[in-house]
Amino acid sequence: MTVQKGDGMNTGEELIQFIKKSPTAFHAAETARQTLEAAGFSGLREGSSWENLAPGGYYVTRNSSSLIAFRIPEGGANGFQLGAAHSDSPTFRVKAKAEWESPDGYTRLNVEPYGGGIFGSWVDRPLSVAGRLVVRTEFGIRSQLVNVDRDLLMIPQMAIHMNREVNKGYAWNAQTDMAPVLGSRKAAGTFRCQIAEAAGVQAQDILSMDLFLYCRTPGAIWGADGEFVSAPRLDDLQCAFALLHGFLQAEQPKKIPVYALFDNEEVGSLTKQGADSTFLEDVLRRLAGDKLPRMLANSFLISADNAHAVHPAHPEVSDPLNRVYMNEGIVIKFNGNQKYTTDGISEALFRLMCERAGVACQTYTNRSDMAGGSTLGNISNGHISVNAADIGLAQLAMHSCYETAGVKDTEDLIHVMKEFYNGGWEEIQAGEYTLL
Repeated sequence: MTVQKGDGMNTGEELIQFIKKSPTAFHAAETARQTLEAAGFSGLREGSSWENLAPGGYYVTRNSSSLIAFRIPEGGANGFQLGAAHSDSPTFRVKAKAEWESPDGYTRLNVEPYGGGIFGSWVDRPLSVAGRLVVRTEFGIRSQLVNVDRDLLMIPQMAIHMNREVNKGYAWNAQTDMAPVLGSRKAAGTFRCQIAEAAGVQAQDILSMDLFLYCRTPGAIWGADGEFVSAPRLDDLQCAFALLHGFLQAEQPKKIPVYALFDNEEVGSLTKQGADSTFLEDVLRRLAGDKLPRMLANSFLISADNAHAVHPAHPEVSDPLNRVYMNEGIVIKFNGNQKYTTDGISEALFRLMCERAGVACQTYTNRSDMAGGSTLGNISNGHISVNAADIGLAQLAMHSCYETAGVKDTEDLIHVMKEFYNGGWEEIQAGEYTLL
């Protein structure tokens, strides 16, 4: 794909297709992997030697749900240009003993929340399951992605006649309210077989399953001028998509460009494949060796995760001054308690990169009396200490199973990341704006 300025509608459609192919973090990493393969990148294994890598593009995955890609430039490099996003979104994980046969005539799935989702957004929508299987083969065990690509499940809510107070607020119970209906009592005992059929394996060969619910509602471009895009998992696949294509469109710079896609951001990143793991540090150390401290001192990280746009019905929940709007610029994120990494230096550098790319930017902070979440930048900086900026795209309904953002913003972030990966920030430091 080549995204050009003024091609916003095509960019939105490409984003929707990327999201459709990525119902889980496993699939998001696989979609990114396939895109990289098509661009000529070669896969590496963490357990293999990486000695004397020739100039060119490479990628490596961990847990099949996180991915790091990089280019080795001709003539060596003195630093890294790092961009990071995350592959996971709030959802519900299917429990190990999944089928819940109700005495009232239904077969339901036993699920538990993953991340801080908006429960009410999941009801009365067609849902399905996707994820990863580990299956037995004659040669050992094999990891395999699975997606039951049809409308399979529903979480029905009670009629207003049975809950007259529902419009005054309802407290959803994760155990009783959110278990989706699979079918009638006749469906009991069929779930594992349906998963096996979708994966093309025998049910008895499935040893374990990492399965999650996902929303089947298709993405849509809408608005008076087609300016908005709504879809599941915009947080954070919109940034993951834009960073990937900015990375691929960039030319060969003097530094090593790196694209990192981390799983488990929504649950704190404390996994072997999360931003708080050694994954990024391990990869960079293998590329830099004993030069790593010096190269990190010459590096920059852009951590990309979406931000809250001003809500049309509740503008009062936004900061009175540092509030952001869809399609009005890339969001630079700040937090007094360092939940975001942006400081004066990184803000200045990122603003100048936006200026060079011809893209607007805007500033975001939470209200001082409302706590926000952390993201990838400060977590990653606990392992690799570099100048870093936390940025994102403005969106509505964050952590709903169906979110809304701006079409133009996706396009703008691609152009900024292309400028970044082309060495834009290095040229800024080497020129008029040299850091002293």
